[in-house]
Amino acid sequence: MYPWIRLISQYRSASRMSKIAWHDTHISHTRCWPWDLDPWNELNNGRALTFFDLGRVGWTARMDVADVMREHQWGMAVAGSTVRYRRRVKLFNRLEMRTRIVGWDDKFFYYEQSTWKRDGECAYHAVIRAALTSRAGLVPPAKLVNALDRGIVQPEMPKWIQQWAKAEELRPWPPMSDDVTPNALEAA
Repeated sequence: MYPWIRLISQYRSASRMSKIAWHDTHISHTRCWPWDLDPWNELNNGRALTFFDLGRVGWTARMDVADVMREHQWGMAVAGSTVRYRRRVKLFNRLEMRTRIVGWDDKFFYYEQSTWKRDGECAYHAVIRAALTSRAGLVPPAKLVNALDRGIVQPEMPKWIQQWAKAEELRPWPPMSDDVTPNALEAA
């Protein structure tokens, strides 16, 4: 089940914090509860991605981006991610999440997010590619940047994120279509 109470709590908490500039890092905190665990008594990898949702919601609140999105009836959808898991997160571990936007291209915003344990070790790190959406389809990121009207300058994304974005463009869609013959579903 999606942690709606946590989401609302993170948004309210971030809304009361000082505003941040576009490229600043938003820092938030959470804890690993029993319902966040997988069968091996560690933080479930899917829940780790959900924690990143909470971090982006907090960043959005501190930037007043949510107000502009509501005004234009825009939404935001994750369009891809790459995650590196490095340290185990156990029950009751307190976590610090760091969220920042690293840039955008003609289709997507790119967020860099990391989660840190109390001992100062990074538990996991992700790059999230997010699409601004409307009822008519994708909205170019520049429209949101312009609607914020803050003189935001587009940064050059780190090379490794640019390479990941290029690799995603080469990825076949639909996936694994060479493994299934057109009649395979009918035969099953």
